[in-house]
Amino acid sequence: MDLEFLMEYYSYFLSGTATTLLISFFGVIFGTIIGIFLALMKLSNNRILKGISSAYIEIVRGTPLILQIYLVYYGLPKVLPFLPDSRLFLGTMAIFLNSAAYVAEIIRAGIQSIDKGQMEAGRSLGMPYGMTMRYIIIPQAFKNILPALGNEFIVLIKESAIISVIAVHDIMYNADTLRGITYKPFAPLIYAGVIYFVITFSLSKLVGILERRLGSGD
Repeated sequence: MDLEFLMEYYSYFLSGTATTLLISFFGVIFGTIIGIFLALMKLSNNRILKGISSAYIEIVRGTPLILQIYLVYYGLPKVLPFLPDSRLFLGTMAIFLNSAAYVAEIIRAGIQSIDKGQMEAGRSLGMPYGMTMRYIIIPQAFKNILPALGNEFIVLIKESAIISVIAVHDIMYNADTLRGITYKPFAPLIYAGVIYFVITFSLSKLVGILERRLGSGD
């Protein structure tokens, strides 16, 4: 590897890594929050809420992420003009709106994996439905789906590279910039690949450690 190249342009990779981690962090946080609501809507007995959630999930999962990024970036500010005119903000929004659909299905499966007796026990103690879900069902479900959520976060980091199409200065955008200014087609891509690997590999190990700790607490 060309260490001289890395020493000269390391700032591009550092800033790109920071942007990628920022996008992924907010993507998984807001994706999880929205995903919880979508999962609860899909599990509800209200046909309207269930229909809205199902339609959203199917549309998002059935269309390419790059299309969703373009729709959010070019279309959403026209529908909601009060939104900040920021590539980073709109790109991150597209990422977490996409992630929410996948997280919703993970959480729905997790909730349905909990024995129905848990809900019945909570209700028999006088707890309303919402309180039972909040304090009994969802905590157990999250414990069961932690590996799947961890994998979704890792996938999100890799898929966020496509946000470079709207000129967000993430790892891939900065790597492509270096390819253009240095006329070196491979070195920037190799370093970008190493950075992605280090991030995702480290996260997979952290998720594994957390999963084992939760498992030992049974």
